Amino acid sequence: MQTAATENKSAATGAVVDAYLATVADPEATPERIAAHYAERVDWMCADNPVVPWLRPRATRDDVAAHWRELREHTVPGAGGASIDALVISGPEAVLTGHLWGTVRATGKAFRSPFALRFTVRDGAIVRHHVYEDSLAIAAACTPGS
Repeated sequence: MQTAATENKSAATGAVVDAYLATVADPEATPERIAAHYAERVDWMCADNPVVPWLRPRATRDDVAAHWRELREHTVPGAGGASIDALVISGPEAVLTGHLWGTVRATGKAFRSPFALRFTVRDGAIVRHHVYEDSLAIAAACTPGS
């Protein structure tokens, strides 16, 4: 049973997630503008892979901006994106599922992956960003000759 407090938190979480997704979808959004949706300290978790320059844990808003700069630096502009299949929100938690794709600039190889992304929102900012994706497929696209 949801309480009014949970419903209010869910609405606030939804507003933050919607604003974040709109910013990420905006081709004019700078890495700093995307990172502004995050708290100063963030629990950013992904499968760390040294072959993929942009995939590693992050801890601060500045680290989040660096992620978006590195992603743009190492992928072909206009050749990537994401689609959202489902969004579930409960209180301060949100989970998105979908598919992402892109092309690695250095190799010209494309990658595709399903993903799940868990956010936690506190005081109007994202404090947790845990992504689950096929990091091996992304690493293969980053590896010449594979």
